[in-house]
Amino acid sequence: MRPVAIFQHDPHQRPGYLQAFLQSWHVPVVHFNPEMGDAVPLQARDFSGLVLLGSNRSVNDPLAWIAQEMALLRQALASDIPVLGHCFGGQLLARVMGAPVTRNPLPCIGWETLHVTPPAQALFGGATEAMAFNWHHETFAMPHGATRALFGTHCRNKGFTVGPHIGLQCHLEVTEDIVRDWCAAGAAELLAHRGPAVQAAEDIVAGLRDRLPRTREAAQRLYACWLAGVLQRQPHGVQAVLAMGRQALGAGACLPALVARTKRGSPDSRIGVV
Repeated sequence: MRPVAIFQHDPHQRPGYLQAFLQSWHVPVVHFNPEMGDAVPLQARDFSGLVLLGSNRSVNDPLAWIAQEMALLRQALASDIPVLGHCFGGQLLARVMGAPVTRNPLPCIGWETLHVTPPAQALFGGATEAMAFNWHHETFAMPHGATRALFGTHCRNKGFTVGPHIGLQCHLEVTEDIVRDWCAAGAAELLAHRGPAVQAAEDIVAGLRDRLPRTREAAQRLYACWLAGVLQRQPHGVQAVLAMGRQALGAGACLPALVARTKRGSPDSRIGVV
């Protein structure tokens, strides 16, 4: 299969658990860091899916690489190539779909239990809540035709789906090292924005033991659904899923369901948002 392209925009904002998840399914990946000078690919069809990570930039900044990534996203949407955006990446996806990105009423930093909307509960194994990590000052409006997937206390739009595409206003990819790195690099920012939606660094770190496993659980389920959409769009998608079937038990609801359906001879089934 063609690789999944992962776009990183900051040395601290790494793919984390998402990288490990894709590797566990033997999905080939290729990395790009346009902020550090990597050229943005010209053809979305060179990839099975696009993943966009966070950034300290605003999607409204007039930077060449942001415009180039948006052009690539438009190609992906037109070609039905699944896109997964985290925070800045979710905002970029929303912008390409015509939704504005503006300042959130409050900065949101730290752990939060998000509410899962009924249409999106299949993405999270039927759960009505999902633990996530926040670090953002801006937020997207809901794109036309999108389904709200997640909402929070201080930010209404925390996630959306459109077909095989998922945009998040949060981070599910974080690991312990990533969270600690962000707290260290953003120490001054945390002090400057103390408020109801910003947790202190010591509280964020203290929450790692309890909240990171819950975030990992939500990530595993969501990533499984997104990957199911990627695999179904491969020329030999059914065979790819069956070859991976032995690993399906730990992958959440979507991939095991996809394996089961293909074994029953229903290769065109659509699962979750796929």
